[in-house]
Amino acid sequence: MTRKANIQDVKQLSELFDQYRIFYHKESDIPAAEKFITERIENKDSEIFVAENQGKLVGFVQLYPLFSSTRMKRYWLLNDLYVNENHRGNGYSKLLIDKAKKMAIATDACGILLETGKSNDIGNKLYPSCGFEIYDKVNFYEWTNN
Repeated sequence: MTRKANIQDVKQLSELFDQYRIFYHKESDIPAAEKFITERIENKDSEIFVAENQGKLVGFVQLYPLFSSTRMKRYWLLNDLYVNENHRGNGYSKLLIDKAKKMAIATDACGILLETGKSNDIGNKLYPSCGFEIYDKVNFYEWTNN
């Protein structure tokens, strides 16, 4: 089952978010994860959907709003997708992506953007199987201040 996350989910969702960050080589910090997730939900900065199995959260997807000036519509950035390693291979990622697509349609967005590492073999198979296409017509650049 998938559904929109709510403030009552913060404790379990923060644990999943912490696992997600560890997967991307960040230090564990559950109090900071709780603060971050709480702020996203309370401030409505993002849309978070969760996958649930027998009352326990097993995965999540988080999307942030962007806008396309040329299309004059909203885009959604699928920034985070994570399923606990004990629950992978059960279709939760596809269910979460489907929930994200339905939300994009419901908000009249022109699409969903995402990026994943070239070495992410699982993601690079998952996203095309869910209808995403590699967009190689542009160069993606990043500037960071840390």
